[in-house]
Formats: sequence, C-alpha cells, structure tokens
Amino acid sequence: MGIVHRFSAVLATPLRLAGDVRRGIGRWQQHEGDSFARAYAKSLSHRLPLLYLVVVFDCILMAERFRDLAPHWLTLFVPVALSTFALWRAWYWMPFKVEVRPLIIVRRDLKIMSWLGAFSAFLFALWAMGLYAFGDEAGKSFIHYIVAVTLFSGVLSLGHAPLTALRIALAVIIPTSGQILFSSHPNAGPVLLVQIVVTALLLLITNGHHRDFVRLELSRQQLVRREQQTARLARENMLQATVDPLTGALNRRAILVQLEEELAQRHKGDSAAWLALIDLDGFKHVNDTYGHAAGDTVLAAVGARLGAVARVRSYGRLGGDEFAVILDPALDEAGVRQLAIDMSDALRAPVLHGGAILRLSGSIGVHRVGGRSASDCLERADAALYKAKEQSDGTVVVFSPDDETEMLHRAAITRQFNDCDLEQRIKLVYQPIVDSTGGQITGFEAFARWSPDGETWLAPGQFISLAVATGRTGELTRMVLRRALSECRAWEQGRTLSINLAPRDVMRSGTAEALARIAEAAGAPPHAIILEVTERALIDDPRRAEAQLKAFRAHGFRVALDDFGAGWSSLSQVHRLPLDMIKIDQALSRALATDPGARTLVATIVSLSWQLGIDCTIEGVEDEAQAETARALGVRLMQGYHFGRPGPAEQAMASLASAA
Repeated sequence: MGIVHRFSAVLATPLRLAGDVRRGIGRWQQHEGDSFARAYAKSLSHRLPLLYLVVVFDCILMAERFRDLAPHWLTLFVPVALSTFALWRAWYWMPFKVEVRPLIIVRRDLKIMSWLGAFSAFLFALWAMGLYAFGDEAGKSFIHYIVAVTLFSGVLSLGHAPLTALRIALAVIIPTSGQILFSSHPNAGPVLLVQIVVTALLLLITNGHHRDFVRLELSRQQLVRREQQTARLARENMLQATVDPLTGALNRRAILVQLEEELAQRHKGDSAAWLALIDLDGFKHVNDTYGHAAGDTVLAAVGARLGAVARVRSYGRLGGDEFAVILDPALDEAGVRQLAIDMSDALRAPVLHGGAILRLSGSIGVHRVGGRSASDCLERADAALYKAKEQSDGTVVVFSPDDETEMLHRAAITRQFNDCDLEQRIKLVYQPIVDSTGGQITGFEAFARWSPDGETWLAPGQFISLAVATGRTGELTRMVLRRALSECRAWEQGRTLSINLAPRDVMRSGTAEALARIAEAAGAPPHAIILEVTERALIDDPRRAEAQLKAFRAHGFRVALDDFGAGWSSLSQVHRLPLDMIKIDQALSRALATDPGARTLVATIVSLSWQLGIDCTIEGVEDEAQAETARALGVRLMQGYHFGRPGPAEQAMASLASAA
C-alpha cells in the first residue's frame, strides 16, 4: 500500500502541472459563442489584411537586401511564395468578405487561424534564418530589425486572438533564438534579450486587451439583449394598444385612429373612403346556446374573413359583435354595395366549434366619410346599420341623402323628447275591450300620445324608439301607469285596465316592484291591471323574460302576450310562459274575412289558449265581417275601431256609466 501511495503522489505532480498548463492556456483562448465568433471575425478582418501587407512588404525588403548575397531560390522563389500566401490571406480576411461569410465557416476560420498563423510564422522565421547565414554584420542587423518588426506587428495585430499571438511568438522566437545566440554578431545577446522581453510584454498587453475586449463584448451583448427585450415589450405593448387579441383586428381605439387619419386627408366626394359598420345577427343566440367560447370562435372567424376581403383598407372590432371596416374610396356606390354584400355573404359561411356548426349573418351600414368628423361618420354609418337590421338579417344599407334628412329630423325630435317634461307632453287615451257575446265592456287599454309641440300628437309607434334612445322608457311606463290609475279607475266598475310595457321594462330588474308600489298607492288591485308585453321582449333573453313575467304575476298583475302572430310567434314556446292572456295581432284580424290561412292560424291560437286555460283577445277589428268571423272561430274578447276608438278617460268612464 505504501508503494501505491508513493506512486500516486509522484504521478499527481505532473498531472497538476498539466492541469495548470491547460488552465493557463485557457486564459489565452478566445471566448466561445456565436456572437463572440462574429465579433472576433469582424475585429480581425480590420487587422489581419494590414498584418499580411506588412509581411509582404518585409519579404520584399529582405529579398532585395540579400539579392546579391544569397542564392536565388532564397531571394526569389521563397519570398514570392510567402508573399503570394500573405496576399491570399489578406484578401480572404477583407471585411466585406468576412461580413457575408456563414457562421460555420467563420468558426472554422477562427479555429484553424491559430495553427495556420503559427506555421506561416515559423516558415517566415526559417527563411529569415536562411538569409541570416549569408549576411554580413549589417545584413544580420537588418534581419534582426525586420524579424522584430514583423513579430511585434503580428502580436499587436492579434490582440483579440491572444493564443494565436502566443503561438506565432513561439514559432518565431524558438528558431531564431538559437541561430542569433550562436552567431558571431556582437549584439546577439542584447538583441535576443530585447526580442524576448518586448515580445513577452506585448503578449501580456495583448492578453489584457483581449480581456477588455471580452468584457466589452459581453456588455454589448447584454445591451443588445436588453434592447431586444425592450423592442419585444414595445411590440407587445403596441399590439395590446392597437390589436384586439381575440380577432387579430384593430381594437376600437386603433380603428378610430385610422378613421381620423382618413378624415385628416380632407378628401371629399368620390375621393373619400367608405366606412362600413357590421353587426352580427344571431350572435347572442350563439353565446346563449353554445357558450361564450363559441362566441369567441365566431368573432375570430369574422376577423379572419374580413381580413381576406379585397379593397379593405383597415378593419377593427368596436366592441361586442360590432366591427368597423374602412373601404377603398375608388369604389362607387354600386361597387361598395356589392362589396358589402360580398362581406355579408362571407359572414354567412358556417363556423365550426367543438363539433357544432354555427351559423349567423351580418347586417351592414355603409357611409362615405368625407368632410365630417369621426363621430358624425360613425353616427351616419350606424343609422344605416340600424335601418339594415330593421329590414332583415344580412341586409346592406348605404346611407343616402334621404337618410340624412331623416336622421337630422330624428336627432331634432330625439332632443325634444329628451328635454321635454313628460307630464306636460304625454296624454292618455283608452280603447274599450268588448265581450262580443253580449257587447259588454270588460276593460280598457291605455295608449300614450306624445306631442313635441303641444299640437301634434304621436302614437307610441312613432315615439317609443325615442324613449329607448334617451333611456326614458322606465320613467314613461311609471308615469303612464300612475296617470291611468288616477284618471281611469275602471276596476271600481269591475273592469280591467291594460297598459303596455316596453321590452326594456320587461327586462329591467325592479320593474315589478316599482309598478306594484304605484298600484298600491292608487288603491288599485293588481289583478285588475293587465301588463301587455310584446313577443320582441321575449326573444333576446327568453329565460330572463320568463323570470320577469313570473315576478309580475307574483305581485298580482295579469300578463298578456301582445301582438301575437306578428313576428316570432313560436306556438311551442307559449306554454312555458306565465301568461294570463294572448292578444292576436291586428294583421291577422284584417285578413280574417279573406285569407283562409289567417283563419286557420287564429283558430290554432284560440285552441291553444283554451288548452292553456288563458283568455284570448283579438285586436284591430274594424268591421262586422271581421267580428263575425272571429266569433265563429271562438274568440270572445275583441278590440278595435268597430267597437270604439281610443278616447279620453272621461269618455271611457262615461261609457261604463251609460252601460250600467
């Protein structure tokens, strides 16, 4: 065991020395990495061509100096070969060639440069020593000088390749030292000492420069990474600020900026761009039926399809299911209409989501944007969109001069409605509801009339949209109920009183409680009050509508489904609703005497109401023929001009008194 330990100790010493040598050499090696390879190559490409030119110049000087002293093969062939090699390497390392060289070649060049440089330096030193033997004292001094200049130039030029500089120094000093030292030159010792000491100092300086270069390059790379990170964050922030993440389209802010830029160019007439607003028909149904993930899939598909449409300058999502598109100004009205139709057709294509096939369409309103503010342009495009949605799903409407006139009139009358005192501008009229079997009045329906000027009175169909636009539907409904209960106390004569609720009243939380408080304050029993709701109020959110109707009935009110048969009219859904009455739309009433289909539908509705145990009233009866046909179909309660026109409360109450 002792022998083994001693042997191990002896062996460890050279191993440690070898490790120290490797670590020492490692401090002279170039730093690894692609960025460093490019940096080294770039730096050397500005130094090596000059170094090789120095070698060529020194070859010429020494060949000329020993032309008559040494053999021709030493003064001609060898320097030509060395100079040719040096010129080739100088050309190879020219900056413009290194800059475009592939990284794999650059790494290879840096790897072989160290040994190739040392080998070429060794050949140069051997040639110089070959000439040294033929020189006199002056000639030998000249070689001392040339070798020193060449060596020092090489070491200084290779400041960013210290290992190469070290190998070149060794390749020159080793072969020249012996010959110089044992030559008869009187200054051989001092020359050799100077050469070794200065070379060593230059190598230390070179290594220091290399360390500084590495630190600088590391700092530069860190700065580049920070700049790249900053640029990436800037791009992400820009995307967040301008792009809708769901659809890939511009967001509301960005598309409005695009619109402002279009307007800033002050184009007018045919040179102005077109603005199209798109609203998806059936999107709420997709969300409610298939979930919000399906809705997101639809929105993403819409964004992709709009982006594929030709002659679209830019497009963005304004919010929800509404998009804005800026179209090529070169399109005339017919062209932009056709393009909008093409967009609408593209939106009709099915969207696949989780095995489900989603279908919807897009209504589009279009307006040429020249000469107006962004808000004015949006207002006109929105007016065209509103008109399109009123017509049918997937309709395209281009804003026209007639629409401009209508919009200005509507804006003016909307301002009047918004600013007016409803108590002063609203009056109520009452139309009797009659039991056709005996002609008795069973109740009245209250209709509101609004006057913009105190002289002209408008029916609800002409102003209820104004109440919706100004957010005054709730105020209007409460005021109508209070006034109706105050001036037409029909329940005191055993009759009912009906009032109409706007769709927003039906869906608004707290409506049932507010109406119940008004009825209680008037001393009216809720069961004598019939709240009429239209089918439209039930379409958007059937579940919430059903819950609201149950709340009305929970407070004692009776609920009637008004204008049944005019629109949605899904007979299969009626049995789910908490109803007390169905009111057949007047359009069916007018067609009873002449249209067998209308008679069949009315008979079906009457049969359904019997099965559900609820009342059935037909509206809009204008003559005896209609009344007789309705009676024959089993309708008992009727309403219309044939039985009485709407009149003031005094007339309604007087009719009850005369009947008594």
